[in-house]
Amino acid sequence: MTSLPQIQPGAKRLGLVIDLDTCVGCHACAVNCKEWNTEGHHAPLPDYDPHGADPDGVWFNRIHSYEAEGSGGCGKTVNFPRSCLHCENPLCVTVCPTGASYKRAEDGIVLVNTDICIGCKLCSWACPYGAREFDEHDGVMKKCTLCIDRIYNESLPEAEREPACVATCPSRARHFGDLADPGSRVSKLVAERGGVDLMAELGYRPTNKYLPPRQTRIETRPVEMPASAPGGLGGALLALVDKVLSR
Repeated sequence: MTSLPQIQPGAKRLGLVIDLDTCVGCHACAVNCKEWNTEGHHAPLPDYDPHGADPDGVWFNRIHSYEAEGSGGCGKTVNFPRSCLHCENPLCVTVCPTGASYKRAEDGIVLVNTDICIGCKLCSWACPYGAREFDEHDGVMKKCTLCIDRIYNESLPEAEREPACVATCPSRARHFGDLADPGSRVSKLVAERGGVDLMAELGYRPTNKYLPPRQTRIETRPVEMPASAPGGLGGALLALVDKVLSR
């Protein structure tokens, strides 16, 4: 079985912080991830029967939507993006019989060496987050790489050295950085918003964090109609409509 590397002093712990309060479930992260990685590090990412009755394929990002109870008993839709969490204690790595699944000591990213992967699927059974994707065409396991071919690509402007999913998010719900640095923007976000680990009780210690939805309340009150408005109640209503349409 595969061993985890010794944590190096000052090593980075790169990962994502996902804001469930601002994610709109548009799937832009999943689509851009698919587009980038179909030509990138784990290329290609195949699709099976994409226009048929049971489409399937390899996707590193998947988004689920749930209906939760909001404030005042009202319903609220929560969109939940899911991908590899690059855990500090990844069982998907330690169960691998060939060393194909491994964790990098320098930045904590969990990767798969497809050249020595035998497709036994032990890693996918060990991952409680469903983050492993089996490529039936090549017979190997694939997964999110945090776009290592982008974040370390010195030919790109520094501002663009971030995962494709982060770069494309229209609501800025995804953030990328070094979670080992308490002064980094992502670490400050986690501290300020109470970022949480997904299924922390399992002990995998995910690097990626989720920012929970905030409880908000919009105070409303009935519109008061002026009693002395010209034309009585009908005139007051017309005046209100005119005011709204004149904005």
